[in-house]
Amino acid sequence: MLAGNLSPTADWNLLHDRFYCKQETYLMLWKDMELSKFIVAAAPYGGPIAMIRDDKKILSLQNQTIKPVMHIYTSSGKLINQFQWDKGRIVGMGWTNTEHLICVLEYGAVRVYDIHGEFIQFSLGQDAKEYGVLECQLWETGLVVLTGNYKMIAVTDLEEPRPKQLADPGLHQAPHSWTIIPPEFTLSKHLEVIIAVNATVMVADASSVQDQGPFSSMSVSPNGKFLALFTTDGRLWVVSTDFQKNLAEFSTNSSTPPVQMTWCGTDAVVLHWPDTVLMVGPFGDWIKYSYEGIVHLVPEVDGVRIMSDERCEFLQRVPTAIESIFKIGSTAPGAILFDALEHFEKKSPRADENIRNIKPELTEAVDSCIVAAGHELHTGRQRALLRAASFGKCFVDSYNANRFVTMCQTVRVLNAVRHYEIGIPLTYSQYMRLTPQVLINRLTNRHHHLLALRICEYLGMNRDRVLIHWACAKIKVSVDDEETLCRLIVEKLGGRDSGIAYTEVAKTAYETGQTRLATKLLDYEPQAANQVPLLMSMQEDELAMIKAIESGDTDLVYLVMLHLKRKLPPADFFRIINGKPLASSLLECYSREQDRQLLRDFYYQDDRRVESANAVVVEGYESGDIAERINKFKVATKLYQDDKEHLFEAKATDDQVKLLNLQTTLERDTAHTFLDLTISETISKLLILGHGNRAAKVKADFKVPEKRFWWLKVKALVQSSNWDGLEKNLMLPFHPPLYQFAKTTTKYGCTGIVDTLLRANIPAATAQAQKYVQMMVKAGGQQEKEAQQFLDTLTRSSPGSLSLGSSRRGSVRT
Repeated sequence: MLAGNLSPTADWNLLHDRFYCKQETYLMLWKDMELSKFIVAAAPYGGPIAMIRDDKKILSLQNQTIKPVMHIYTSSGKLINQFQWDKGRIVGMGWTNTEHLICVLEYGAVRVYDIHGEFIQFSLGQDAKEYGVLECQLWETGLVVLTGNYKMIAVTDLEEPRPKQLADPGLHQAPHSWTIIPPEFTLSKHLEVIIAVNATVMVADASSVQDQGPFSSMSVSPNGKFLALFTTDGRLWVVSTDFQKNLAEFSTNSSTPPVQMTWCGTDAVVLHWPDTVLMVGPFGDWIKYSYEGIVHLVPEVDGVRIMSDERCEFLQRVPTAIESIFKIGSTAPGAILFDALEHFEKKSPRADENIRNIKPELTEAVDSCIVAAGHELHTGRQRALLRAASFGKCFVDSYNANRFVTMCQTVRVLNAVRHYEIGIPLTYSQYMRLTPQVLINRLTNRHHHLLALRICEYLGMNRDRVLIHWACAKIKVSVDDEETLCRLIVEKLGGRDSGIAYTEVAKTAYETGQTRLATKLLDYEPQAANQVPLLMSMQEDELAMIKAIESGDTDLVYLVMLHLKRKLPPADFFRIINGKPLASSLLECYSREQDRQLLRDFYYQDDRRVESANAVVVEGYESGDIAERINKFKVATKLYQDDKEHLFEAKATDDQVKLLNLQTTLERDTAHTFLDLTISETISKLLILGHGNRAAKVKADFKVPEKRFWWLKVKALVQSSNWDGLEKNLMLPFHPPLYQFAKTTTKYGCTGIVDTLLRANIPAATAQAQKYVQMMVKAGGQQEKEAQQFLDTLTRSSPGSLSLGSSRRGSVRT
């Protein structure tokens, strides 16, 4: 019979109203192991086991080396790695949630190892170094140590370790026992330490210590809500971690404290003495298991792993879905559906009767079988449950089969990783909490790349990380030449179109001394932003610049350029920049704003004298020191003179030097500001100040045309309201444009001068007036209005009339 052959309840034990079962998961692959002689630390979620000889125990050296060796095994006892230990006495060991081994050393240091033996180290501070470490407690992301002066130091984040001393509990001797409540489980979200001393229990955190009551051994539940305490008179007491609720009390009749006390999920407490494992339920019921010698208990979120010298077992509360189906006499829909499948395979008509009886609950029955298949560890029962679910969903209208398909995939994955060669005995609850992606990471970390790839493909997950990890591992151990290795990696990862980032692989090649391989691999990196920084760190400066330019990303070009500027001598820096137009242009833009000396050096080494002169001129104008400005202009003049095509610029710059010298002299002599004025403005200001001779000398020195000088003189006379002088100058043969003259004089309130011009009957003035007004009228808008106003002024000033042509409005006459 299907159900009878599988005997699902054979390993069940009733604890009050709840069933627990202990199932063997592996016969250990190691040989002649004595756990009692070792310090053991096992990672949760079916993780690896770290073991090192306990130097407090007498050990036969028949099959052992004199120096201790750290061994790392899978849960099935298969050796992953081992390395010689000579770093001092280990006070405690534990595992992080990323499967890194934490070793706390007696002299106050902490080493964090991966499963392949690579490590990083940090110190716990001066107190730990000076007084040593007596004991420690670890959790998945941190640790707490008790120092030789009875202070407690905590590290709450092992990724970024910052040792911090907790509030002083006032200890004068080592406590009987102590445990920790991780920050994620406390109301304050701060780490708490529970300490048992003499006849009391204290709760210590970063700021305070509270007195709670008398105990010797303690263990916090996986969810941080409950605390199991063992008294010196052999009683087990279970309370809430805030000591407000008394949940259970049980007498073990043993005054000897247990070797180990931990939780089986959150329902029961498991205690271990030599030869005995005792499980106590929430209502004081108990189950006793006998063993030979010492075992090691590994708490899990849904049970406890029990490791002995010969086997690995898993003790858990029977999942509700499995209990409802396989419990003797169960009438749950799932149980009836499972029974219906058995009758169907026997071709019994009772199958139809069973289906009809649970027709309203058939969907519930199918879901129950699916969930039970996930929780079941026995592969035969998994298949039977999934067949029952498949059988039942055929009778449900529009049943969504996605859950069934997903569970089939999950069960297949779990069975694959539970295989003794892999040695990860994950349960369904652990798998859902761990997540598939973390499982893939753990497989790749153990170099099970093929299985990880197949799981990724099977579940439709991205496999890039697995391939990258494989390539990095291949580079570290391969003995092939770089050409062959590069070809092999590219074939597996795909070329440039694969989208896989080659940066990490190339970095590994570089770190292992295979620079040429690293450079070749970087050619396949699709993202220049990842490619260029690594090339820079590899000292491939020119190639980094080429790749940055090819990417078209100016920020990347600037990154390389500034890196090279800091690193290289100017000659080598400019050699790399020269011949690369984009880099040269960006260097000019940068140095023009940030580093003018660099710009001059760049132009000088490239023999670009005109650009260099232009840069010096700009610097001169930006300088507030006139003497420095003059010197820079002189330098620019010489640079311009070296190029025959820029003699005009040389002459203009030389004139500017002369003008600056003249203006400096004028400022000293007149006590007025002349600097930064043009030649015309300088002449005009001298005329306004009444220095006509000096203005004439400036005109002669700088060859100012007579007409411009006359006009500057007229404007100066108007601005200084020297109307008599202005009227005299109007009789000179140089006549200003009438419209400009009229606007200027009108602005300063002297419209009568226009009348003087007209009465002087100057034909040129009349012709200019006509031409000006015609242009303004033709332009329209505001300019037409100004022209009309000017025309009105002429009309009032003229004794006759002026014919000024036509506009869009027709003939304009006055």
